[in-house]
This record gives sequence, structure tokens and C-alpha cells, in this order.
Amino acid sequence: MNLIDKEPVKRVKKILKEFNPNQDVITLEKSARTAQEAALSLGCEVGAIVKSLLLKTEKDFVLCLVAGDKKASLNKIKNFLKLKNVSMASAEDVKLVTGYTIGGVSPIGNLSEIEIYIDNSLKRFNSLFAAAGHPNCIFEINFEDLVKITKGKIQELIV
Repeated sequence: MNLIDKEPVKRVKKILKEFNPNQDVITLEKSARTAQEAALSLGCEVGAIVKSLLLKTEKDFVLCLVAGDKKASLNKIKNFLKLKNVSMASAEDVKLVTGYTIGGVSPIGNLSEIEIYIDNSLKRFNSLFAAAGHPNCIFEINFEDLVKITKGKIQELIV
């Protein structure tokens, strides 16, 4: 089966095409499971890779989009959410909430409605690359369109 035919990738592709008919999913020969692998495959800076991190809060889940060369600060996230308990979601929760497996979590097409926060450090890149439902599938997008397509809130999320 072609990767583009996999259900999670088709979900991302459909949303991309509805947002902009010129947008498409890119299939990579090598895995883009980590930001470093993706950057190597694409020949871009690690920071231009969008990491989609699902966090579990005491109330729900939130998805934080962070540059590949940065680390999310749970303390900053706790502070702006005004919550005491925020942690990384388990692999099972990631699959259940987003419909994606770790390494292929896309910022769009999640199975559940999730509040999305986008780190402002991603603004420094003209082109960003995000997972498209599978570790070998990504899509290219600029910061402004990432904010629009995800309806994400810009926030400082990094250490």
C-alpha cells in the first residue's frame, strides 16, 4: 500500500487541499520520525521542523507545536494554562486523541477537537515542515498559514 493511501495521511491531505489546492503531502524515502531525521531528509534546518507534542492536562489534552531545535517548557505551559498538572501524553493517548502514531502526529486532522498552541519561535522560518499522518510523510507550510489551518494560538512555549 502506498503511504498516501493510508487513512491518517488521506485525512491530512484532504484538509490541506481544502485549505489550499496547491498544498500537498510529501512522501520521504527515509523516516522523519524525529526532527533531526526530517531535517536530514529535507535538507533544511532542524528548527524548520514542526514538532507536534500532545500534552495531557488535568482537564483535557492540548497540542503544542514547537520548532525542532527547541524544547517545550512544561512550566511555561502550566503557567499560561493556569494549571498545576501538565505532562506528555502516553503513546496510547496520542493514538486515541489524534488518530496518529508518535512520529507522524500532524497538527491538522486530529480525531478530537484539541486546543492548539504554536510557539512563536517558528516565525523565523519562511517554510515549515510538519508531519502528515505517517513518519515518512510531511507537508510544507508557512507560519501564517500554519496558524490559520490549525486555528492555533501563538504562545511562547519553549525553555
